[in-house]
Amino acid sequence: MMNNSKTLPKRSEIPDQFKWRLEDIYPSDAEWEQDVAKIKELIDQVKARQGSLAQSGKHLLEALILQDEVNKLLERVYVYARMRRDEDNTNPTYQALTDRATSLSTLVYSATAYIQPEILAIPDEQLRQLQESEPGLAHYRFLLEEITRQKPHTLSAAEEAILAQASEVTAAPSTIFSMLNNADIKFPMITDEHGEEVELTKGRYIQFMESRDRRVRKEAFQALYETYGKQKNTIAATLTSAVKRDVFYARVRNYPSALHAALFADNIDPSVYDNLIATIREHLPLMHRYVSLRKKMLNLDELHMYDLYVPIVADVEMKIPYEQAVATIKEALKPLGEEYGQVLEKGFTSGWIDVYENEGKTSGAYSWGAYTTHPYVLMNYQENVNNMFTLAHEMGHALHSYFSDTNQPYTYAQYRIFVAEVASTLNEALLMHHLLETTHEKHQRMYLINYYLEQFRGTVFRQTMFAEFEKRIHERVEAGEALTADSLSALYRELNVAYHGPEMVVDREVDLEWARIPHFYNNFYVYKYATGFSAATSLYKQIIEEGEPAVERYLTFLKSGGSDYPINLLKRAGVDMTSAEPIREALSVFQDLLTQMEQLVAQ
Repeated sequence: MMNNSKTLPKRSEIPDQFKWRLEDIYPSDAEWEQDVAKIKELIDQVKARQGSLAQSGKHLLEALILQDEVNKLLERVYVYARMRRDEDNTNPTYQALTDRATSLSTLVYSATAYIQPEILAIPDEQLRQLQESEPGLAHYRFLLEEITRQKPHTLSAAEEAILAQASEVTAAPSTIFSMLNNADIKFPMITDEHGEEVELTKGRYIQFMESRDRRVRKEAFQALYETYGKQKNTIAATLTSAVKRDVFYARVRNYPSALHAALFADNIDPSVYDNLIATIREHLPLMHRYVSLRKKMLNLDELHMYDLYVPIVADVEMKIPYEQAVATIKEALKPLGEEYGQVLEKGFTSGWIDVYENEGKTSGAYSWGAYTTHPYVLMNYQENVNNMFTLAHEMGHALHSYFSDTNQPYTYAQYRIFVAEVASTLNEALLMHHLLETTHEKHQRMYLINYYLEQFRGTVFRQTMFAEFEKRIHERVEAGEALTADSLSALYRELNVAYHGPEMVVDREVDLEWARIPHFYNNFYVYKYATGFSAATSLYKQIIEEGEPAVERYLTFLKSGGSDYPINLLKRAGVDMTSAEPIREALSVFQDLLTQMEQLVAQ
């Protein structure tokens, strides 16, 4: 199914076979209400145990079990409400349910806020004795170690309770941006390749950017940024508030910086972040070489920012309907073995995926879900190579969650963000490997190599540029400097010029790109795309070269969830992210692809 009309379909017009089945979480809103009531009862039980954790191992164990129970239920309640809202952000019923779920999460956070400070107040020797006296606490050994590690950054019970109550308020910048970006912002009509007026949407934007008609690319580019430009001061205020929130939390919790605070949860040293930026900066001549090749292949006097997405290989149209994408992905992921393949098949056929764009639907793509249900994938599928790779990417997330949830107890099922992009990116690497292995026609190979080069540009170079932007805007706020729409745009321009090199015309419109990036509201997250891509490149090569032993190590990694620190989990899988080597290895693959493309062009 592909919507060819000029405007988006309503949710009710999408066939059920292309919708996710949220009834697997709750058959109706009435069952959701029952769990909301249960959570309120559990909150009272959690509160009743305050002040008793040090009395005995049994008391400590009961509190930790209750905390898991209430969080598990809250996750289910919140995921359902939010995903219902994501189907259509204009639906007032699910706007209200999401607001209630958010308020409920604040109540749960407040009720459980005493647990960590109370554990931290127990002297180390006494905590060890409590664990020895209660066998059930063996399950919580790693969790208790992790809590103890956070001792320098945990406040008193009263202070933690205040911060918990503030969480709904400090979520405001993200909430406001999300509603502005998904529900309120309206893009104009533009004239497509056929001379017809078509509504510009975020989902269609990349399609227009890939158009061979340069007028269409330029018109879509200018229309998009003109629309954001009208809101630039409002969006600058929301982004500044988000950065100030990050700095506030870092300072009250005694971290040296917001960057330290964000990386601490994963037990990642900030040197890993700085090392990524430094290593990519070192290799920017490769990016500039790619820009030069793109300009040459497009036969342009000037290469503009709106020329970055159009395929640089002429006369190769690769239109990929959704059903074809599914079949290709299943074939490409066969090297991951039978166990992986069976779960993948289940994901494609059992209501995990919401496929097509509709009015009011949240843009982009994600994988999400609750521990007690299967994972879900939100797509806004368009029939192109990029969307096939996005589908493979999100199913990587979904299967990582599935294997974690089915092999780990709730306490350790959630894998850390640092490793979150590894499984998704490895799927993309295997898909590209399959396509290059089975495609022998010169121009199609060039098209695919271009796509893979674009993955490197978008995931390694671009996300590192985002990471540098985030680091610098946080440092400015930490130094007491103001952030305005103009200063954000000036910094963003400076980075675009450095990363793209002398042969790129950095159009003024793109100075505003920071205004449309939702990831900036989830601080210091995007660098993990680049590190994850590097780790995935290394693991993919091991799977292709070694076969079953590497697959076994990899599946063990997927099944490990959050049962250890991400650096340790990756080391056991065969990748050491404390060194620059995986990043250099990924960039060497980029260099090889670039050389292949240059040679094919010369033939």
